[in-house]
Order: sequence, then C-alpha cells, then structure tokens
Amino acid sequence: MSSRALCAKLRWKFWKKGANGRVDGWSKDSRKKLTAKAEFFPLSNRKVHHRRKQPMRLRSVVGWVRLEVWHGRDSEDKHWGCPIRERWGLRAHQQMSPVLEEKVAFTATLTGSYEAAAQVAGKWGSEVDDSVVHALAQRVGRKAEAQTQARLKQLPQESQPQRRASQLALLMVDGWFARFRGPGWGKKKTKKERVKFHEIKNGVFYLQEQSGRTEGGRGVIADKTVVRSQGDSTDLGRRLHWEALRGGLGRAKEKLVLGDGIPWIWKLKANRWPEARELLDFWHAGQHLWSLGRACNGLDEAKAKHWVEKRLHRLRHGREQRVLKEISTLRASRSQAGEMVQKEINY
Repeated sequence: MSSRALCAKLRWKFWKKGANGRVDGWSKDSRKKLTAKAEFFPLSNRKVHHRRKQPMRLRSVVGWVRLEVWHGRDSEDKHWGCPIRERWGLRAHQQMSPVLEEKVAFTATLTGSYEAAAQVAGKWGSEVDDSVVHALAQRVGRKAEAQTQARLKQLPQESQPQRRASQLALLMVDGWFARFRGPGWGKKKTKKERVKFHEIKNGVFYLQEQSGRTEGGRGVIADKTVVRSQGDSTDLGRRLHWEALRGGLGRAKEKLVLGDGIPWIWKLKANRWPEARELLDFWHAGQHLWSLGRACNGLDEAKAKHWVEKRLHRLRHGREQRVLKEISTLRASRSQAGEMVQKEINY
C-alpha cells in the first residue's frame, strides 16, 4: 500500500515535502478531528453567528459525557442557542440524554415506585436518584396529558369500522385511592403532609364478543380499553366516551354500565349514556349482602353465612328481583344494627 493510500485510510494529513527533497514523505496530525459539526440551526438551516464553543455535560446510558459544542445566534429569528441541543431535542438545561430518559421513564412505568425504578436503573448501569425519576415522570406525564387533551378535541374515528355492529357494549366504572408524595415528602422537619391519597377514577370499555373463557373456565377479555383520571367524574366520562367511540360504542345495539353503586357513577351514566342499562357488579353486591346479613342476624357469623349464601346464589342465577323484594321487607330497629339495615336498604 502506498503512503498516500495508507494516509487516506487512517485519515491522516499528507503532503509532499518538496522543500527538503523528501518528495515521498508523509506526516500525520496526532490531534483527532471531529467528523461532523453542528454549526447550523436545525429549523432555519442558518449558520450560527457570533459563535463560540462551550462545554456541555450530558448523562447517557454509558455514564457522564463531556462535549464541546457551538453556541451562538440564529440569523433568521435572532434567538441565541445551541444547534446540537436543538437537533437532539434537548431542553435548555436538560442533562439527561433522550435515550436514557426513555429507558428511565419506561422503568418507572413498570416498577411500583420511584425508589424501585432508581434501583433497577442502577442495575443496568445508570445510577439515578429517586427524586430524578420522580421529576422525569412528572415532566413526561405533563407532556402526555397535553397530547391527550389535544386528541380529545378532535372527532374520534372508529379504529375498526369494517367490523359488524356489536350486540352489547360494556362500560365498567370504578374508583380507588392511590398514594402520592405530599408537599412534605423527604423533609426531616415539616408540618406539611408527607403522603397524600388521591382518588383515581377508572373506566374500562369492551364489546361483548371480545370476552370469553379459558379452558379452565376463567373469564378473559381479549381486547379492552382502560382509561384513568385524577379529575372529577365529568373528566373520566369525557375520556372514556372518546375511547369507547373509537372502539365501536356508537354502533352497539345495547349499552350496559357496570358500577359499584356509588352515586357519582350513576350520575355519570345518566349524563353521558342515558340510554344505557345499569348493573351493580356482583362483588360489591356480595359485600353489601354480607353487611346486611350480619346486621340482621346479630353478628352471628354462622346464621349470617347461611342467609347471605342463599341470596348470593339467587343473584348469580338471575333472580335479583326476588332478592331486592326480600330486602325491601326488612324492618330496621333503632339500634346500631337497625341503622346498618336501613343503610343497606337505601343502597
């Protein structure tokens, strides 16, 4: 291989040394040069004016990386910035690479807490504090919420319009309380709450033909849409209705709303799906029957069990009207047990 070809392969500088008679000589520059430079702003494609180099530290999946980047002014809109940060989609003071942010956010989604996400991230070589994971989750969540609100303003299009109309569409609505960090979290001395509980309203939509049973008899849903909201019932209804229309709610011949009997669910049903039927789910119905059975039998567990299981059998086999008629004939005394009986009758 000739000297010129070897220099070209190794990206070394080559020039002839004619002055000293070494016409076939070659030299190399030991300083490594950048193969690409971000000297143009990605949106305007204009060259950086008044540019200067600045150091930039970025946390990546392989650890901290120190870079020297150009910083200057865009000649089109006159804003000052860093072209490489704009090209990579980095915020002004972002110190975590987009790939690392994606991995940490995905880890936080699958784990049960920010502490667990930080521990898992440390195992695959990127040690982060749980406060960093918390801040990232909040930021990504706000971005996702903004995208959701923008989507809800658009008219939903059914995802499978070629599918035939379903006989029955089911909407399951419930609520549960989740543990969140309060304003006093992480502080040694504070009068503020370290932990706060917020209600998460949950909605599920699926079509009747999407449900089935396994060989062992366990019920399964092949395809369903799950929606959650920290807002009021109106917000949940808006989100669930939009997703349900995409899933085929508009062409379903019958609609059924399944709930646990709490008033806000039936109010939501009346306002959002007034033509739908109401159904109390079996599990919550059983819980109230047990409370009623214990109150009617003086907290005698044996008598209560016989009384409850008899009526649960009727509920399971479609004889709920008979159970409701029996409950309506119960008399409530002025005792504490009587108050419980009256409460369950009203329920």
